[in-house]
Amino acid sequence: MLIKGKTNILSSEITDKATFENRRRLIKAAAGTALASFVPATTFAKNKQYAQVPVGPYSATLQATEYEDVANYTNYYEFTTNKTDSTVLAQALTTTPWTVTVEGEADNTGVFQLEDILKNNPLEERIYRFRCVEAWSMVVPWIGFPLAEMLKRFKPNSKAKFVEFTTLHNPDIMIGQRAKVLQWPYVEGLRMDEAMHPLSFMATGMYDDELPKQNGAPLRLVVPWKYGFKSIKAIVKIRFTETMPATAWNKNAPKEYGFYSNVNPEVPHPRWSQSRERILGAGIFTPKRETEKYNGYGEQVASLYAGMDLKKYF
Repeated sequence: MLIKGKTNILSSEITDKATFENRRRLIKAAAGTALASFVPATTFAKNKQYAQVPVGPYSATLQATEYEDVANYTNYYEFTTNKTDSTVLAQALTTTPWTVTVEGEADNTGVFQLEDILKNNPLEERIYRFRCVEAWSMVVPWIGFPLAEMLKRFKPNSKAKFVEFTTLHNPDIMIGQRAKVLQWPYVEGLRMDEAMHPLSFMATGMYDDELPKQNGAPLRLVVPWKYGFKSIKAIVKIRFTETMPATAWNKNAPKEYGFYSNVNPEVPHPRWSQSRERILGAGIFTPKRETEKYNGYGEQVASLYAGMDLKKYF
């Protein structure tokens, strides 16, 4: 899969070495920090388990966010609302073996071992520009496979108009689920044509290696033209449904987070503008950059929303 990336990132938006080294010291001291884009595949992860995975056709050519930033600055409310502490807290989660339950409007339903699901999905490296709702952006060399290829194996029928994803619910380990920040378990969803689009994919790794637990291991959804909260982590259930599923953030604040959640600077969040964004890992004095509609992937995905009122269906 390939996602076209833009090449107009300013040099000032790329993290300089001194800033990065200082951040690493802060991470060691406080178990936390930040994120970025495409650089040679040999510079990232320790094990390089997927170092030989080919680059997919939709990969961006932008410089990648530093690995330490991506791995240590995350939104994982199942563990904590703090963006740095899940790096430590998530390590208690057991990610193997892992099962995924498939339900609903499909012919091939049941409980599947993740390793069996992955068996016929050869991994391909994909590098995406990926923006999140917190007004910062990042570019991550994700390793994964097209969501469509996995969903086809379950043979959804003609009644399947949407697909719903559910995160693991385990308050004993995922201690953030003890708080009523959201209605647990975390649920997200896509319209079927969005899910079957070649830009939607399941991430099982990043930066040449397996997916870190704090980044959603062992199975995470990534939809590059949508805001980050659509990228549900630690998926344990997939349900095909005829009706639009009720998703976590939409249930929590329906006037702020719509079902579609496409990056659209023309529709401001009720409490802040979405017209500009901060590059994660850039210095605090680095100016924000303009947010691009559909995260810069309008050429690929705008047709999915032809004729829709994007202020109503936000």
